[in-house]
Amino acid sequence: MLKLFCVHSLAWVALIAPFSSEAQGWSPDRPIRLIVPYGVGGSSDVIARSLAVELGKNLGQSVIVENKAGGQGVIAMQEAARATPDGYTIILGHVGTLAVNPAMMQKLPYDAQKDFAPVTLLAKVPMVFAVGPKSDATSLLQFISQAKAAPGKLNYGSAGNGSAGHLAFEMLKSSAGIDVVHVPYKGTGAQMTDLLAGNIDAAAAGLPGFLPHVKSGKLKILAVGSAQRMSSIPDVPTVAELGYKNFESTQWFGLLVPANTPEPVIARLNKEALKALASPAVQRRLIEDSSTPVGAGPKDFALFIASEQKRWGTVVRNANLTAD
Repeated sequence: MLKLFCVHSLAWVALIAPFSSEAQGWSPDRPIRLIVPYGVGGSSDVIARSLAVELGKNLGQSVIVENKAGGQGVIAMQEAARATPDGYTIILGHVGTLAVNPAMMQKLPYDAQKDFAPVTLLAKVPMVFAVGPKSDATSLLQFISQAKAAPGKLNYGSAGNGSAGHLAFEMLKSSAGIDVVHVPYKGTGAQMTDLLAGNIDAAAAGLPGFLPHVKSGKLKILAVGSAQRMSSIPDVPTVAELGYKNFESTQWFGLLVPANTPEPVIARLNKEALKALASPAVQRRLIEDSSTPVGAGPKDFALFIASEQKRWGTVVRNANLTAD
């Protein structure tokens, strides 16, 4: 069983202990780069910038966030893989760059397993399934029933081919045995505009993008993809509790360094990252963004990545998905 912890439960203390003595062997003497494979403003950016401040305090050096968007995260991952393995370059890993890209891209210019050394899992962001004014479904089971009654008639939008919303809905389609047409957009903004206008039936995404429109009554959230209900919308059921056992669709984020980074460096980064993740400031900011803080040792994070590669690889193959 993977030893992943919600850090607000204080279980992070047990994680830090085994690395404490070894971690004292490395102290950075200059600023550290934290590369984010996506643009400013999304969950990846919020998580990285929230963590960077506290991590910098713990390490005694500034941690500078660099957003390098493009190519579904490939550009940033390539740069991190080629960086000197000395602890001064960290990459924010994501389910897309570490589990989805390897399954969808035949000529991926980085090896998600061999080119990086895991440090820690940071947070999970549950996917939520919502419908717009075009749909009269009031529950996920009703939406599924409508889809089964008219195969290929209903559709859903996503921020693009291979995006988290795309994969989440494909997992739902496979689990529920429904035929719902994918409508890819070039970004979340265009997708949301058409969902609100009733030009598409449904979508899956992180809660923050949906919430203002749910409060205004324009969108309805039917279910959440996390293993447990979300505290911010406690009345919304999970997909799993509606009868689709073991269903879980979340975005997740973690820290990695280039392969061959010395173990004492990884141990120190793990220790200080977990301390930063447990700080009230980071906890508060992540929860405000509907992110669930987590924590893991390097080995457990490596096992988690491998399990996610297997799980999302199955979704990609079953849906016959390929990169644009």
